[in-house]
Amino acid sequence: MAQAASRNRRLAARIAEHSTGIIASLLFAAPIVWAVLSAFKPAQEARLPPLPPWPTTGFSLENYATLDTFGDGLWVSAQNSIYVSAMTVVLSVAVSVLAGYGFSRFRFPFKDLFFVLILSTIMIPFQSILTPIFLVLTKLGLHNTLTGLVGVYVTLQLPFSIFMMRNAFDAVPREIEEAARMDGAGNITMLWKVMLPLVWPGVVTIALFAFLGAWNEFLAALVLMTDQSKFTLPVMMTALQSGRFGAIDWGAVQAGVTVMMVPCLILFLVLQRFYIRGLMAGAVK
Repeated sequence: MAQAASRNRRLAARIAEHSTGIIASLLFAAPIVWAVLSAFKPAQEARLPPLPPWPTTGFSLENYATLDTFGDGLWVSAQNSIYVSAMTVVLSVAVSVLAGYGFSRFRFPFKDLFFVLILSTIMIPFQSILTPIFLVLTKLGLHNTLTGLVGVYVTLQLPFSIFMMRNAFDAVPREIEEAARMDGAGNITMLWKVMLPLVWPGVVTIALFAFLGAWNEFLAALVLMTDQSKFTLPVMMTALQSGRFGAIDWGAVQAGVTVMMVPCLILFLVLQRFYIRGLMAGAVK
């Protein structure tokens, strides 16, 4: 009897855990599915009350065609977002890997002070330094350029990325490095062929953070970009949300949300195992 009661309790606990997980998953997935289905409604139906969320008069790509009429078009804004996000990822990873390796494995004067100063910039609200950033970019001739926007995004990503990579390199046993040194590996070979494969989850983590941050960032792009041909997708979405003559095209809005959301979902689903391992490796020394 006691064993049967224990089995029943364990079964009930498992059922409760799985039920909670399923309910939570449905709650998280519902808005995503709703937005994707609503994007395929014909324009007239999209203006009606949102229930049911799926098209009742047939699937249509009309909202995506409408989306391409705002600003310089969907493809131009998507190209800008892809360029800015890709360059932010490349530069953030390159600089943070080198800086993290240096802070982890080399000794130089004021190393701890420099590291603390880099981390302290995380505490500065980004919105409070937009005006200085605007003035600096204007002086450098980078105002209203995608290159200047990439520089801003990389600067904002580096403190967290350097912190993560320093901790990821610290987690690698020094015996591995010493064995490679005995085999004649230099600093570049050590970093590229020995250390980098071991901290790959950390690299994927900071790359994913950099991409998501650059892809979804709105305020800096809105303030620093004045040419419609340089607008990124989040800035283009403001035109959708303000509508034409005060009328918001909800179908186009849902289509824009879907376009912005899909790349993030795909990347996260593909890289989530590296992302979780990288966070755990970079969280502690």
